[in-house]
Amino acid sequence: MGSGQVTEQLDWNGKKVTVAGLGVSGIPAARVLHGLGALVTVVNDGDDERSRAQAAELEAEGITVRLGDGATLPSGTELIVTTPGWRPDKPLFTAAAEAGVEIWGDVELAWRLRGPGAAPWLAVTGTNGKTTTVRMLASILEAAGLRTAAVGNIGVSLLDAVLGEEPYDVLAVELSSYQLHWAPSVRAHSATVLNLAPDHLDWHGSMEAYAADKGRIYEGNQVACVYNVADPATEDLVREADVEEGCRAIGFTLGTPGPSQLGVVEGILVDRAFVPNRQKNAQELAEVADVQPPAPHNIANALAAAALARAYGVEAKAVRDGLKAFRPDPHRIELVEEIGGVTYVDDSKATNTHAAEASLAAYDPIVWIAGGLAKGATFDELVQKSAKRLRGAVLIGADRALIREALARHAPEVPVVDLDRTDTGAMSEAVREAAGLARPGDTVLLAPACASMDMFTNYNKRGEAFADAVRALAATGDA
Repeated sequence: MGSGQVTEQLDWNGKKVTVAGLGVSGIPAARVLHGLGALVTVVNDGDDERSRAQAAELEAEGITVRLGDGATLPSGTELIVTTPGWRPDKPLFTAAAEAGVEIWGDVELAWRLRGPGAAPWLAVTGTNGKTTTVRMLASILEAAGLRTAAVGNIGVSLLDAVLGEEPYDVLAVELSSYQLHWAPSVRAHSATVLNLAPDHLDWHGSMEAYAADKGRIYEGNQVACVYNVADPATEDLVREADVEEGCRAIGFTLGTPGPSQLGVVEGILVDRAFVPNRQKNAQELAEVADVQPPAPHNIANALAAAALARAYGVEAKAVRDGLKAFRPDPHRIELVEEIGGVTYVDDSKATNTHAAEASLAAYDPIVWIAGGLAKGATFDELVQKSAKRLRGAVLIGADRALIREALARHAPEVPVVDLDRTDTGAMSEAVREAAGLARPGDTVLLAPACASMDMFTNYNKRGEAFADAVRALAATGDA
């Protein structure tokens, strides 16, 4: 099992640091830096009631906060630490570049603050499946008796993990493209890019820039760069990465694995990468039935998690035990109810076309509930690939017309209900309409392929509204 590289410890005392943004990562970063003796100024675009309350708390601790002006570089700034959501083209960053000021994200800060003997990172990124894979990986590592945590873009702060009193053996780290953009020094023990599809292009500016930021996760890997055989772009990123001597490229596939790959043979997850004589030998890891739910994209997630665990030296039995113990988060292809022979599935987490495509591939036939904020996405390819599975579609949200037009072009025979409402009762109507289109044996699938913020606070609230509507339908017996 590997050890983590530890970066040179910095002297923060009196260092003038600007923290960009009051978000979930900005506030902890400001507090940590202040505690280290840095002179911290937090700048924030917003000046609303919530921001003022947060600012008051920080100012009471001795941290300077500047609301309503996130564009101007505070005088004397020696370093910027930014929250992931701030786009690279922000005026503050342009000013920093002109002044020769370095910009770090919260992940970079966490990496730089790791102490001697710090836990190595097993890192996961990709357009879809990151959170599930990281949680599967943590479950496998726990089954192996290792002290670990699922951290990063998953809700547990990396700063808390690296600075907390609890010692870890290894960390399962989820990293978004935003976080990777601002994390030039991170060097994982092993890492994976699960898949690549257009997403967040408004932030990155182009697909090439988005892919390049994802590819940063492979830089300096020590043991394994894990890629998706079905997505050649991920292998291309491995080829482009500068890794440590002896680091290997390891593929995962839903088919029969070749040497240096993990894959599936007759319902068994097998390893031909971390075994003696991999030209001839394979190690059984788990059964497909051990993975819940056993949808194709979730099997791929399990293989990626297994590859990272095996790269760290975990035994096959712990892979099986960890996968068996794992249960997915809510709103990720979650079975809600079966009513009158119709299955209702909540995949509100499918906030882009790539995620929705994976979800739609797991069921047949489907009444599809879709729509929301498209974030610049197009839907022709998704509809083309899924058209044969569709019994009907119910469209909601601000950009539903884009999906309706794609359905008209590529699946004109599929009945479509277009709901022109965004109030809280819209999801209830969507579920009732979907139930009217469905027949016994069908799946009513919420896989919106869009973000939720036009109608809901987040995808969790959207999923909860769907589940509530389904349960109300069951209670009335109208299905």
